[in-house]
Amino acid sequence: MEYSALFEPAEEGGFVITIPDFGWGVSQGDSEEEAREMATALLQTLIEEHIRKGEALPGATKPRGKKYRPIRLPALQGAKAELYMAFQASGIRKAELARRLGIPKTNVDRLFDFGNHTRLDQIEAAFAVLGKRIAFEVQDAA
Repeated sequence: MEYSALFEPAEEGGFVITIPDFGWGVSQGDSEEEAREMATALLQTLIEEHIRKGEALPGATKPRGKKYRPIRLPALQGAKAELYMAFQASGIRKAELARRLGIPKTNVDRLFDFGNHTRLDQIEAAFAVLGKRIAFEVQDAA
């Protein structure tokens, strides 16, 4: 789960950050490192808000230019966001997903909640119910 963040130099130094695919939300950081951390936090907040409202997540574009930086969610949150998108695309309701998983309906929201430390096997089971599977890719750190 990766989106492009726009890093605009701030007049007083540092960067003002937006994620154009969402069309709202702004953050800032005093250094490149801090700005990247703030961009990740902004992305988490934007996705959490869409999930909370039951809205579809916007598609990620890949704008070019030296002001854009790729921002990724941490692995567990990325899996939860991907699961949410698969759930939305499936057209089934939360009650039906809960029934198929054999869990209480109230636990379905926890599958998408970034603050809840859901076990990977639970996420994998939810993907399976939606006709999907998880595939991992390990890359060298840049």
